[in-house]
Amino acid sequence: MEEVDKILIHALKQVGTEVSEETDSVKQFSSELIVEAVVRCIRVIEPGLGSPLPTSLPPGMSARFRVGMSLAQACQDIGYKGEIGYQTFLYSNEPEIRSLLMFLVEKLPRESAEASDQPTGKSVVLQRAIAAAIKAQLVVPWLPPNCRLPLHGETQSPGSLHSFHAQPLSLPHCTKGPGKNQLKEVQDYQRDILPPVTAQPSHHASVVASILEQHTAELSAAQEWDNEWNSQGLLSRLTPQEYCSRKLTRLRKRIEEQLRSAALPSAESAFGGPRSTSDLSDLLQAFRGSTPSDHILTKGTHFTHTQKFTFTQQQAAAVTRPSITAGPQSESDIQLCQQEEQLSLQQQFQQLCSDVEQLAADMKHMSVTNAQVLDELKQRDLGNSENVEKMQVKKKTIDLLPDADNNLLKLQALVEANAKRVVNLASQWEKHRAPLIDEHRRLKEICSNQDLESSRKLSEIKSLHDKIRVSTEEAKKKEEIYKQLVTELENLPQDASRSAYTQRILEIVSNIKKQKEEITKILSDTKELQKEINSLTGKLDRTFAVTDELVFKDAKKDESVRKSYKYLAALHENCNHLIQTIEDTGTILREIRDLEEQIETENGSKTVANLERILEDYKAIRQENSALAAKVREG
Repeated sequence: MEEVDKILIHALKQVGTEVSEETDSVKQFSSELIVEAVVRCIRVIEPGLGSPLPTSLPPGMSARFRVGMSLAQACQDIGYKGEIGYQTFLYSNEPEIRSLLMFLVEKLPRESAEASDQPTGKSVVLQRAIAAAIKAQLVVPWLPPNCRLPLHGETQSPGSLHSFHAQPLSLPHCTKGPGKNQLKEVQDYQRDILPPVTAQPSHHASVVASILEQHTAELSAAQEWDNEWNSQGLLSRLTPQEYCSRKLTRLRKRIEEQLRSAALPSAESAFGGPRSTSDLSDLLQAFRGSTPSDHILTKGTHFTHTQKFTFTQQQAAAVTRPSITAGPQSESDIQLCQQEEQLSLQQQFQQLCSDVEQLAADMKHMSVTNAQVLDELKQRDLGNSENVEKMQVKKKTIDLLPDADNNLLKLQALVEANAKRVVNLASQWEKHRAPLIDEHRRLKEICSNQDLESSRKLSEIKSLHDKIRVSTEEAKKKEEIYKQLVTELENLPQDASRSAYTQRILEIVSNIKKQKEEITKILSDTKELQKEINSLTGKLDRTFAVTDELVFKDAKKDESVRKSYKYLAALHENCNHLIQTIEDTGTILREIRDLEEQIETENGSKTVANLERILEDYKAIRQENSALAAKVREG
């Protein structure tokens, strides 16, 4: 049990229980230590269930009983099936406490169970305490500052709140230059000019949000690239650089198609027909050319700017001169003139809108008519070409009519020569066709085998990628464990030698082997004895049956044989009684041994000490009751 207790104490230290170095057995646990250990284990297993439970016993006896009952109920809710109550914590029993702690340690999460096999350290314990505190705070519902009471000071944060406002950051590992010169310039900029991350956001409260947003974006981009490469990149059988360039080319083509589809209607309406654009620069030039010439920013000389300025001044003077020479008018006349001018402008605008709509409809109609005319022209060109071919055939036929007999003989000779030539070509084709078909089948089989081999290698590559990822994660974990082990080794006293621990482990292993050999030997001896007993019992029954039959036959004739038969039956019965007595004796000895073990267990359960504590608690409860009764009488 010493090794079991050490494992339990090690696991309890991992969850944050303050166990002293002198405590090396569950027997030395006090009620306060038991309560703390159980509560911390429950908080790790079920944070919502363990957060309201206290880690220490209150001074009052009634409050202690309530805490013990709540702990027992929490353990039963987790799944503990043994007998448990307030007495388990207030009046501890070593076997019950050991079984309860073993159950709680087995119920710890996987990371906690793995951490129990790792060395303890102050940094590790601090990190786990921080994680447990964060989990406990996440379970507690949030309250606005105006609704908080003084009792919420421990669970609600009194600090000021800031909105999650992220801003773009410029990090050194995020910038990538296309060449070495630019990379050198970027490095100089980052070293000399680029401010630190904490100084880049406009507000200091946005630093954390910006870093979290940047980190999340990088992680999501890396994860998307991994997923895309594992799903599509490996199937393309290209290198990552080739795959990226191919993807960029596809994206460029798609942009060109979208811009072409947007540029074609304007080109058709402007030039009366379709216009082909072959490159992205041509498309952009088409968009740039579709804008009015007055709105294009052109670079001119000083003379052109001066001429334009003087021309605009003359126009402004010509417009303002009639208004100046008109003389003073009343305000009502001015308003009437403005209204009439506004109405006339509105009518002109409506007329222009209707003209524009009419022109647009005419343009659509003309474009449709143009397309129809083009289709009809194509069809007529095809018909004309067919008619020309027919006319040439008829012309050649008419030219052959004057000498028809000779031409027919020539035609028949030509047809027969062509037929023989076709037969000759067919025979030659058959000679070449068979090896070509065999070669085609062979190449097809090779291609299928190569496809199967490539698919198999692709699946192996995917599995290797998964193994590499898993191995990388394991390597990171082992690196962290290695760092923790190095820090633990540095903090350990130098007098503790590794050979002593190794020798102790070897002794434990040898003892386990010896015990296993002894148990195996005892089991084999027991099996042999049981087989021997069964064989002897069967042999005895068979011998008695044969003897009984022989003696019974002679007992009918001889009186002495009859007495011998009676003695034989009595001997058999006495032997059966003797065997039964021996079996009962063995059963009684086993029961005695079990009772002795129970007596030792009861002696180790501190029954007398628990009874004394129960009497003291009873006296304390009576004192509390008398004090409460006195207060009631005074009130």
